[in-house]
Amino acid sequence: MSTLKVGIASYDEMKALTLAIARGQRKLTPQEPRVWFPSTESFARVLSAGNRNLLRILVESAPGSLEELAQLTGRQKPNLSRTLKTMANYGLVRLERGPRGRIAAKVIYDRIELDLPLARKDRAA
Repeated sequence: MSTLKVGIASYDEMKALTLAIARGQRKLTPQEPRVWFPSTESFARVLSAGNRNLLRILVESAPGSLEELAQLTGRQKPNLSRTLKTMANYGLVRLERGPRGRIAAKVIYDRIELDLPLARKDRAA
């Protein structure tokens, strides 16, 4: 596994960055985040203590289904499903369909680094 570098950027900042990349005016360096959260609050919600514990259980136990994960965590299956879909949207986990159509979550990274500059630079330039 490897490290996922994430950043915080507003919708307008992400739109400007995406357009600059699409126009060929900008390229991301290997050191720049590949995943962006809209706020520090959203980052904190997705990677709350409970959700970090969920990721730890996924790594250590490798449950083969949401049902098995629900038993291991004591969380309800619909709650787990929503949380894991959100994590998958941010690239933190991969949802895989296994035997008999059961969905299992796999953790992709073993570390997450938050790139959070205190002063804003023009990211699109």
